[in-house]
Amino acid sequence: MQKAIYINGLWVEPRSGETRSIVNPATGEMISEVGYGGRDEALAAVAAADAAFEPWRQKTVYERAVMLRMLADAIRGRQDDLAHILTMEVGKPLAEAGAEIGAAADQFEWYAEEVKRAAGDVIPPRLDNRRHLTIRHPVGPVAAITPWNFPVMLAARKMAPAMAAGCPIVVRPASQTPLTLIEVFRLLEAIGFENGVANLVVGHPGECSQVFVEDERLKKISFTGSLSVGRELYAACAKRMKKITLELGGHSPFIILPDVPLDEAVACAVFAKFRNMGQVCISASRFYIPNDLKAAFEERVVAAVSELKVGDGRDPETNVGPLFEAKRVQASMSLIKDLEAKGGKVLYGGGPPEGEAYNQGNFFLPTVVTDIRDDMKIMQEEPFAPILPIIGYETIDDAIAMANDTPYGLAAYAVTRDLRYTVKLAEELEAGIIGINDCAPSAAQCPFGGMKQSGVGREGWSQGLEAYYETKYISIGI
Repeated sequence: MQKAIYINGLWVEPRSGETRSIVNPATGEMISEVGYGGRDEALAAVAAADAAFEPWRQKTVYERAVMLRMLADAIRGRQDDLAHILTMEVGKPLAEAGAEIGAAADQFEWYAEEVKRAAGDVIPPRLDNRRHLTIRHPVGPVAAITPWNFPVMLAARKMAPAMAAGCPIVVRPASQTPLTLIEVFRLLEAIGFENGVANLVVGHPGECSQVFVEDERLKKISFTGSLSVGRELYAACAKRMKKITLELGGHSPFIILPDVPLDEAVACAVFAKFRNMGQVCISASRFYIPNDLKAAFEERVVAAVSELKVGDGRDPETNVGPLFEAKRVQASMSLIKDLEAKGGKVLYGGGPPEGEAYNQGNFFLPTVVTDIRDDMKIMQEEPFAPILPIIGYETIDDAIAMANDTPYGLAAYAVTRDLRYTVKLAEELEAGIIGINDCAPSAAQCPFGGMKQSGVGREGWSQGLEAYYETKYISIGI
């Protein structure tokens, strides 16, 4: 059994003795067995973070920055090795896994620098016998709850600003994908971070979340996951006036404007949809194309998708790996059955690939569908599936109206070379992240978060750091 719980600078076994098997989604093979904690371990981790708060926040930002930069360098030093582990537990191709590891390192590097600029303000007084200023104060010990699809980068996006600001953190990763993050914590341990500054609890989601919500020593929670769980956490934190940041997924439109060459639009669309097999919170989910170009676009998308190689992510020739779990395959099939029952048409794919190589894994063909109606499940639910729906439109105003007709507002995409279209899309699309001619807009130095029901608050950029500070206003009479 591999130890997966790191509390107060020590790797510990769960009191219950419970374990959890970690399975490779491409082969169905168990690749590790880890200790699996619960309420006791969550409480111990919170206590460790609370004890570490005063000494950690009293360090200068320069001292904390040095440690974070060392961690960024250590992660990059093992990028290939960590990418291999990540591919084994999540299934994504090695190239994508390597990109995630690099993005995680970027988070620690960015906040090592950004925290040096987290200054207060001097405010001009109205009265000559007053002086006004503000200073930053870390909120206190915090918790992070992260999902399985980007288990390292999403943890880093929460850990880096919290630790930079002076807030010790307790991380509860997804139970199915802790292995790469465990290795990151081993790097953190080797660098010599003070005990309790960063704690890891692989354990029961409900038990850990309850501790995080109820324990008054913990001042904030950052959660990335489903809308349903996010609502429950939001309500529970509201009762206690506990701070929370939420990133709750999306249903991202992708608008193709008529001025863009179709081959360029197809390449961007295929990348935006099938990265990590569509299991990305900002994955493009609905593709809008002018009606007079729709048939030609469908033909070229099918040709491009048919060239994608489905397989084990460890194979360097693989373009798209397996879905994460068997239930993701079932959910994808459910979307296809509902679509076909309501008059939709599958142009390519629509189910698991054939062949012995795919029998043990959670494989599903990259799929292209058309004749889409608004009442289809694929238009009403966050799909998290490798399915590319194509929808025609008459005018750009029609496309924007359809794109905005959703309770989600995390990301939106468009391809155009026309500056007028660019400005109109940027101003009128209702999404926190808008990629125009950019199908992978996420970056450590840029804000990440959604409008409407896609979340509360922002991660990344300076706003990600602000989320872990209180602003204290001081008025001095002289």
